[in-house]
Amino acid sequence: MRSRVIALANQKGGVGKTTTAVNLAACLAGLSSRTLLIDIDPQANATSGLGFKKEHGRSVYGALLGTTSLPDLIQPTSIDGLDLIPSEIDLAGAEVDIARTENYLHRFQHALKPVLDEGRYEFIFVDCPPSLGMLTMNGLAAAHSMLVPLQCEYYALEGLSVINRLIAQLSDANANVDLELEGVVITMYDSRTNLAQQVVAEVRQHFGEKVYDTMIPRNIRLSEAPSHGQPIVMYDSGSTGAHAYRELASEFILRRGTADSTDAAEQRPADARTPVETASPQQPSPSGAA
Repeated sequence: MRSRVIALANQKGGVGKTTTAVNLAACLAGLSSRTLLIDIDPQANATSGLGFKKEHGRSVYGALLGTTSLPDLIQPTSIDGLDLIPSEIDLAGAEVDIARTENYLHRFQHALKPVLDEGRYEFIFVDCPPSLGMLTMNGLAAAHSMLVPLQCEYYALEGLSVINRLIAQLSDANANVDLELEGVVITMYDSRTNLAQQVVAEVRQHFGEKVYDTMIPRNIRLSEAPSHGQPIVMYDSGSTGAHAYRELASEFILRRGTADSTDAAEQRPADARTPVETASPQQPSPSGAA
């Protein structure tokens, strides 16, 4: 199985990034897509959001420095099909330690290779810190694509240009020339406010079809779930938030299936295409009958 690595990133905090990482991963696992969530945010909110303690030595810290194997850090969660590599507060020190190493932008990519070689997961999500520091850059350098949760508020619009610029910079620096924008997820949406509708319109104008149709609403049950160490589909499966993330997971699968089919068609040599694809258009009969 070829794994797809998707980094969830936004330089602004409080936009629903970790909430989306935890709940989208859980819902995809519920759809029989074997998923791994890697928490590289020293705040370790994705870790606690899945009911794990922030334990010393259980994060990617050692793997980034080459002293630990990343596959050895994988832990099963209470959700069938979803595994986790947790984080810890000490991971903040990796920002300094990584900068002192060779190929500092590719430490995580190198550590991730054994996991990719095993091919156990369909999707690998990387929950990045809410910054553009060394850990986030490592996450993006190792990813196939970047998924951006975007809160429905004015300040979120100020970061729109940063997203495209960041992808371009990573490409120009040869850190990750293949990184693409997986999509933008609108979070904390409140249809009752004009501001929310204006933000959505602006984001769709800027990113077009990259913006998911499914929008995550403001929902108190979503806010409560992390304190119980559960994704929303376990904490309150009938809530509006749970319904939204299940819809997002279904849309995600649909989009990925379409994208993979397109990529496969483009990579096939012309002589490997089916007769239907290569045949000339049928000429109409003289009578015009079909």
